Amino acid sequence: MAKRDYYDVLGVPKGSDEAALKGAYRKLAMQLHPDRNPGDADAEHKFKEINEAYDALKDPQKRAAYDRFGHAAFENGGMGRAGNGAAGFGPEFATSMSDIFEDIFGDFMGGQRGRGQGQQSRLRGSDLRYNLEIALEEAFLGRTVEIDVPTLVTCHTCDGSGAKPGTGMSTCKHCNGHGKVRAAQGFFTIERTCPVCQGRGQIMEQPCTDCGGQGRKQENRKLSVDIPKGIEDGTRIRLANEGEAGLRGGPPGDLYIFISVKPHDLFHRDGADLYARVPIAMTTAALGGEFEVPTLDGQRAKVKVAPGTQPGQRVRLKSKGMPVLRSKDTGDLYVQLDVETPQNLSKRQRELLEEFHKATTKETSPTSEGFFAKLKGLFES
Repeated sequence: MAKRDYYDVLGVPKGSDEAALKGAYRKLAMQLHPDRNPGDADAEHKFKEINEAYDALKDPQKRAAYDRFGHAAFENGGMGRAGNGAAGFGPEFATSMSDIFEDIFGDFMGGQRGRGQGQQSRLRGSDLRYNLEIALEEAFLGRTVEIDVPTLVTCHTCDGSGAKPGTGMSTCKHCNGHGKVRAAQGFFTIERTCPVCQGRGQIMEQPCTDCGGQGRKQENRKLSVDIPKGIEDGTRIRLANEGEAGLRGGPPGDLYIFISVKPHDLFHRDGADLYARVPIAMTTAALGGEFEVPTLDGQRAKVKVAPGTQPGQRVRLKSKGMPVLRSKDTGDLYVQLDVETPQNLSKRQRELLEEFHKATTKETSPTSEGFFAKLKGLFES
């Protein structure tokens, strides 16, 4: 009986990409797997067909040859000829099937297949998070901070091996040192991590009494962290290899420090710029004047108030803001002037204000005079 076209077997058009081929194969393999169809000869035959088709089409060289010559590309000693195994399941097919199932189902097995002997026992340590709160002045000036981090460190007694000093490791008899064991399931051979040695291939003769065979133990570590000038709230600093120690000598994880900047009593930050609200007397706003404000560098800056200043006006103090991270630039400081209305007036102060009110003209209060003139016109209309 003539072989079916490989594209028809998988149910995909000839120009399909790798993702489409894999998706079609995965769907059919789930449906036709012998474990789901025990005793069904037709399903077994189709399962062999889709495996043969996918094995040919997933390889770019084999696919190119098939597209050009068809099934003849794999006949008479061609690149895809099957061996003498039963029903075509020879050594070449076994290797092919192993590759196929790695491609398709490797993610379901946690990516463990193909891991070297003993590597599973040397797992990388976990990454750690440390929350560090600093003042705005510290973000302005930068500083070095000492932190105390609870973590898992390499056991000094066994130097991270997990074995009691003076003892060694013996080959696991259950897996003969391979770290994996095989079990037959239908006509497939399933490879699993050895349950006795947990994939190490070796068994510890006596575990370290200080770390219980883990090669690491809980301790507090003191670390110095450099806080750069201009660092912003929410910034993350990564300290490579300063996380938890790996299991039985495995590589350490990383430490991530998350920075939060405490609110300031006077300044509000927006990027590299600072904002401050300062109340001034009505007379200062009307007549003009000046005052001083502190800055984050410990100095003082002079703020000049122009005569006739209105509530909410801002005065810009150039280069008095925050430094820009990893730059020579500096932001600005904006001082917002909030004009305070006089309260608790004395009799004389009230008399003076009444006199001033009577003398008010369009020139002294142009905005309010214009606004109420507009209202009057609206009411009359």
